[in-house]
Amino acid sequence: MIGHGKRCTAAALALAATLTPTAAAHAAPVAPASAAASDPVRALDCIAHPLRSAKPGTGTADLRALGVMVGDAKVVGVGEATHGSHEFFALKDRVFRYLVEQKGFTTFALEISWSAGLRIEDYLQRGDGDRDARQIVHEVMAGSPWDRAEFATLIQWMRDHNLQHPDRPVHFLGDDIGAPSIDERVFDSVTDHVRRTRPESLPRLNELLTGLRPLDDAIAYLDRPLAERQRNAAKAKQVLDFVQRQRSGGGEDFEFVLQNARNIAQTYTFLSVNPGDQGSLTAMQRYRDQVMAETTAWWQRRTGGRILMSAHNDHAGYAASDPTTYPKTQGSFLRDTLGADYLAIGTTFDRGSFLSKDQALGGEWKKFTVGPSAPGTNEHTLDRVRHRDYYADLRTSPATARRWLGTARPTHSVGTQYPNDKTPEVAISKAYDVLVHLHTVREAGKL
Repeated sequence: MIGHGKRCTAAALALAATLTPTAAAHAAPVAPASAAASDPVRALDCIAHPLRSAKPGTGTADLRALGVMVGDAKVVGVGEATHGSHEFFALKDRVFRYLVEQKGFTTFALEISWSAGLRIEDYLQRGDGDRDARQIVHEVMAGSPWDRAEFATLIQWMRDHNLQHPDRPVHFLGDDIGAPSIDERVFDSVTDHVRRTRPESLPRLNELLTGLRPLDDAIAYLDRPLAERQRNAAKAKQVLDFVQRQRSGGGEDFEFVLQNARNIAQTYTFLSVNPGDQGSLTAMQRYRDQVMAETTAWWQRRTGGRILMSAHNDHAGYAASDPTTYPKTQGSFLRDTLGADYLAIGTTFDRGSFLSKDQALGGEWKKFTVGPSAPGTNEHTLDRVRHRDYYADLRTSPATARRWLGTARPTHSVGTQYPNDKTPEVAISKAYDVLVHLHTVREAGKL
C-alpha cells in the first residue's frame, strides 16, 4: 500500500494503519504536497481507502476504516448507481455481514413493498418448508431489479445466521409503498385485531375496506379513473384513522397492526397519482421517499436495532441526480429525523454493464454496457485515484477535493429505465457522507 506521506492528516494515517496491503494502484505515483493543493485527484488520494473486493466472505480487514466512518450511526443508507449491477448488490451483502458481525447491526432494509418485506422476514425467522432462498426471492421480487442471484445469496446468509444465532437474529424490512400489491396478511392483521378487541366495530371496518381489498396489481389499478382512485385514497385514510382510534386496550401488537393500516393508506395515497400531470408525479415521488424514511425510522425505534438501508443512490443520498423527479430524498428525510444517526453512502463506477429497461413501466430487463467515462464527468476524475476500487469519507476531504466534490457534474445514475431522458448530475459531497468507487461493474446474475 503506497504511503500517504505528509499530504495526509494524522487521522487519515491512523485509519490507513488498520488496513492490510491490497491490489496495486492504477494511477500515477503520489505527488508532493504542492501538487495535491491544486489537483483533486491527489487530494482524493489522501482520503481513499482501498477496497479489496465486493465479494461477500472475503475478510474484513479492508472494511475496518469503513467501520470507523459508520461510527454510532443507527441507520446507514447504501446506494447503488445502477439497479442492475452485480458488484453493487454483492458489496451491500459484504458490508451488511461486516456490520452485523462487527457493529451489531440487525436489519437489512430495501426499497421493496412492506408486504414483500414481511414475506422475506417470515422466511428468515421461521423458514418455509422445503423452499430455499432462491425460490423465496423469485416469488417475492419477481419483476423487480432484485430478483437476482446476489439477493438470494444475501437472504440465504441471513437465514443461516438466524439458525446459527437464534439469540441475535437479523431481520428484513421492506420500507417502500405497498405496490405492486398488498398481501392479504396486511389486511388480515387489521381486521383480526378489530375482531379480537372491538368486535362491534368490525362491520364498519369491513365497509371501509370494500373496494380496497384486495390490491393485486397496482399497475392495472392505475388504469382506473383518477376520481375513483382519489375516493379510494380517502377511504384508506379513514381506515387508518379508524384503527388509530382503537389504540386503547390494543395490546403489545397494536403498533404493528397500526403500521399495516398505515401501509394501506400510504399505498392508496400514492396510487392516486395523475400520470399525465408532472406536478402530481413529482409530489408522489416526494411522498414515496417520505414514506420510506418514516417506515425505516419507525422500524428502528420499534426494534432498537441498527439498520443498513439499501436503495438507489437517488434515494439513499441527500440530493438526487434528477431533483425534478425526486425533489426530496429518503436520505434527506432520514437526516431530518435522525440527524447524525443517519449516514449516507453513495456509489459510483467508471465503466461496465448493468441491467435496466428501455421503458419505465413494463418491458424486459436488458443488458446495457458503457465504456470509460468521458472527461468532465465525476467518474473520469474519481477513476484516476490510485486505488482501483476504494471508499472515502467525504466529510474529511481536503479543501481541494471539497471544492471539486461540491460541484455538480454528469454522473452515471441508472434506475429502472435507460437511457435517461436527460443527463443526471450530482454534486457528490452534497449527496453523500461516504463514497465507494468501483472501476468496473458487470450485470447482475439471473436466478
